[in-house]
Amino acid sequence: MEKLNLTNHLLIAMPSMEDPNFAKTVTLICEHNDEGAMGIVINRKTDIALNEVYEQMEIESSAEANKDQMVHIGGPVQEQRGFILHDGGHTYDSTMKITDDLFITTSRDILEDMAQGKGPTHSLIALGYAGWSPGQLEDEVLNNAWLTSPANNDILFEMPNDRRWEAAAKMVGVNIHQISGQAGHA
Repeated sequence: MEKLNLTNHLLIAMPSMEDPNFAKTVTLICEHNDEGAMGIVINRKTDIALNEVYEQMEIESSAEANKDQMVHIGGPVQEQRGFILHDGGHTYDSTMKITDDLFITTSRDILEDMAQGKGPTHSLIALGYAGWSPGQLEDEVLNNAWLTSPANNDILFEMPNDRRWEAAAKMVGVNIHQISGQAGHA
């Protein structure tokens, strides 16, 4: 049996998901291997704007385009740590490649570039991440906690947050509101 690898896939919480950290969420899986999985929730905003991050980190900003961009709640693990999902080929001091055109960076230098208008074209800034121990995510998928779909940059970067959950499910042909809240197995 082929091993499940959900890197660069979206996890779409089933309506029955009761965990308040993940109810009605869409999570991009950034890495999935024998050691577990790591992802960023992409549809829950904080009330923190990027310009506040610049101020707190004492980064001088001359870019008007992204200063009002809102920071997201990336997940319940290390909630004070910042993660930036982004496109473009430029890598920074601490960048992990997800695909040829999708990256995650945790270093300050990307924020400095963004503050000067030299950063990636598309980005999503998040505090915290979601993590799964070895085999945990596979079990959750088998137990119908999640729908899965290949990642889509329009959903990641363009679509309004309040539409991402429904749109991600629709990508795999599912109307999320017509799914029963009860899980079952045949």
